[in-house]
Amino acid sequence: MRSTPRPDKVAEVAQVRALLESSKGVIFTEYKGLTFAQVTMLRAKLRECNAEYHVVKNTLFRRAAEGLINGNLDDVLQGPVATAFMLGDEAACAKALTGLSKDLKTLAVRGTVLSGKLYPADTVNTLAKLPSRDVLIAQVVGGIQAPITGAVNTLNGIITGFVTTLQNIADEKSKTEAA
Repeated sequence: MRSTPRPDKVAEVAQVRALLESSKGVIFTEYKGLTFAQVTMLRAKLRECNAEYHVVKNTLFRRAAEGLINGNLDDVLQGPVATAFMLGDEAACAKALTGLSKDLKTLAVRGTVLSGKLYPADTVNTLAKLPSRDVLIAQVVGGIQAPITGAVNTLNGIITGFVTTLQNIADEKSKTEAA
């Protein structure tokens, strides 16, 4: 048994820890049976939604995750596991992975970590059904904008009515003065 860890393993644990600290969440997948071309395509799709897909030894991942993840990783980290680190929109990444898992039958989602808490695999499907961050922001802005637009239209109607009334009074005055 080694008393000192190998420098390459220490560096890998540090890299995974840095990814865990900077990511919004993590999705664990079983990649057994995928070809190199399929994994490359998977990585490219995940890059589009600002996520990174890494294969990390389970023991090294456990060391990197110490103190960062609440939950027992033993059920998730068994056998060949690859991890998608979600650096961007979590819903977009979950949609990409669930879509790919339908196309690639051997790709299976094992679980996810959001805000440092471990959740079961079906949480990824729920997350994938959510609208993207941009759509949610647009919905909130639309919800805020609607009452303001209504108030502006109401005030505009009052002002237009007032100006029309003044114009009618002025027109009648000019008619009576001309007569």
